[in-house]
Amino acid sequence: MWVINLLLSFLLIFTLFRFATYFSFKPKDLSFKELVPSFLLGIRYDLRWIAIILLPIVFVSLIPNLSPFYSARNKKWWTWYLAIITFIIFFFFAADFGNFAYNRTRLNASALNFWEDAKISMAMLWQSYPLFWMLLGLIIAVLLFRWMFRRMHWTVIVKTDGHGIPYKRKWFLIAGLLLLIFIYGSLTTSSLKWKKAFELNDNFKSYLSLNPLQNFFTTLRFRQPQFNENTARENFSVMADWMGLPVKENFSYRREIFPETQALESKPNIVLVMCESFSMYKSSMSGNPLKTTPYFNQMADSGIFFEKCFSPHFSTARGLFALLTGIPDVQLSKFSTRNEAALDQHTIINNFEGYDKMYFLGGSPEFNNFHGLLKNIDGLQMHVEGTFSSPKMNVWGISDKNLFLEANKTFKQEQKPFFAIIQTADNHRPFMIPPEDSDFERIDLPIDTLKKYGFESVNEFNSFRYSDYCFKKFIESAKAESYFHNTIFVFVGDHGISGNATAIYPSVWTDQRLSDEHVPLLFYAPYLLTPQRRTETVSQIDVLPTIAGMVQQPYVNSTLGRDLLQPTKQNNYAFIIYHDEGKIGVVTDSYYFTKNLNFPEEHLYPVAGEVLPYTTAQQDSIKKKLTGVTTAIYETGRWMLMNNKK
Repeated sequence: MWVINLLLSFLLIFTLFRFATYFSFKPKDLSFKELVPSFLLGIRYDLRWIAIILLPIVFVSLIPNLSPFYSARNKKWWTWYLAIITFIIFFFFAADFGNFAYNRTRLNASALNFWEDAKISMAMLWQSYPLFWMLLGLIIAVLLFRWMFRRMHWTVIVKTDGHGIPYKRKWFLIAGLLLLIFIYGSLTTSSLKWKKAFELNDNFKSYLSLNPLQNFFTTLRFRQPQFNENTARENFSVMADWMGLPVKENFSYRREIFPETQALESKPNIVLVMCESFSMYKSSMSGNPLKTTPYFNQMADSGIFFEKCFSPHFSTARGLFALLTGIPDVQLSKFSTRNEAALDQHTIINNFEGYDKMYFLGGSPEFNNFHGLLKNIDGLQMHVEGTFSSPKMNVWGISDKNLFLEANKTFKQEQKPFFAIIQTADNHRPFMIPPEDSDFERIDLPIDTLKKYGFESVNEFNSFRYSDYCFKKFIESAKAESYFHNTIFVFVGDHGISGNATAIYPSVWTDQRLSDEHVPLLFYAPYLLTPQRRTETVSQIDVLPTIAGMVQQPYVNSTLGRDLLQPTKQNNYAFIIYHDEGKIGVVTDSYYFTKNLNFPEEHLYPVAGEVLPYTTAQQDSIKKKLTGVTTAIYETGRWMLMNNKK
């Protein structure tokens, strides 16, 4: 009776959580009737995990003196067991709810990327959220549930005491068998699989049916790199045609590229700035009327600016990997910077012979193992947390302004050409602006106005504006130094941020989360480059080949990036992957094509309007071409992660 009551209680908890997910995140175009199959399938997943929780009580009770009803001490231990399990469940539910709000997917094994940096991750959470009160509320809730479990235990005793019910193992064995059937999830020879959820052929329907425990523990297996060389070879001809590779007969992406006549002979310095969460739709360059980045907008008018650049994915670690290697980080559920087998990578930066190489980060490069990836750069000088004279501001280290000024101090002392990477971090929770920067003016706007133009809070809005302030301080200080005249400054976002971009771009950018990956890309060198405003679609992986093409020296490109200023370049495109959803796609100048790795689903969206001006037959023809290209890039990327050796 106690186990039955517990099963019903846990089933109610799981179901209420599923309803909370439904009411909080349901897409407007899905009715409750359409989601009934998700709820029914969800009950099967829930029963599996509830059975896993309760099975120890039943099986251990096969030994009578270990039963919860044998003694007061046993009751105490088993109710504490249930309280601890309930705490774990509530923790998963809370983390899942936050993850769904941020990524629109269930909690999965990708969360372990941040657990591996638990100290930094916890510091960021502590500085960003009222974590103490959240944990206190969780603990109080769990203690209330323990009281409920004890109350249920007492109720069973009241109902059964004095009835002389005999102890018979067969009832425990029958109960155990029933729980094992729930764990198996089916009465057929085929057990309930994680992929069963994706037969619903819709991401929200699938994730609504899954619970966070099922999704998290199943996706652990995706943390190991998976690739098939034969599949990559089969797709080589597609990639060679699409990329315009000079040699199409053999399976090799290695090409040695010699400088063109327009390459600069002055051995210019390179300063590559990877800008934290630098969403294009939030910036002034997109036409956003909140005028968040007026200084960067001025620089864009004086440089070569690409207004349709996309990161292949959402994550700083993945962005750094793609930027330095030219490979989209297609490893599921684990950053490739965290994968020892994928850390040995060739990078074009090593072809800058005679250059000093430098890396600047206000915090610790151990976060997400940036340091492990950066080791591929020969002779790299690390300027990171602990090496600066500026004070630490928060979990991310010194402020971006001070990071830029510290970098400028180093640059002006350089006697050789240099290639420097500066990685910013302030445009991120906890959204702090140093009190010392009193000349930066905070602006308070109504929350409705902020949300209309893509911002969730005043703090986020001002943090984005503070990035522009930091860029201005950096460039103004650099202009006062002699190295400025022979330096190419490259600014690119590590990734964007989801939000409401409908006031700026067509609905697909918001509905299909293109805004997550859409970032500014600027090559700024007033004394070296002729200003251009480029409208073609390009990728973050193209940055290093483009920089290398500006300099009078040969370089080796062995991955998927291309020189964006090469006049023979063909097929403007950018590959995008949403790891947690299993969605991959390609953005072109006209379309955004997506397909799903978990179930057969393909979509074609216009990127410049609301309706595709094509017949169904024409759309099918476009899909047929783009599905092959999308799969080819994905399979090639999986192979390259393990085969682009330094």
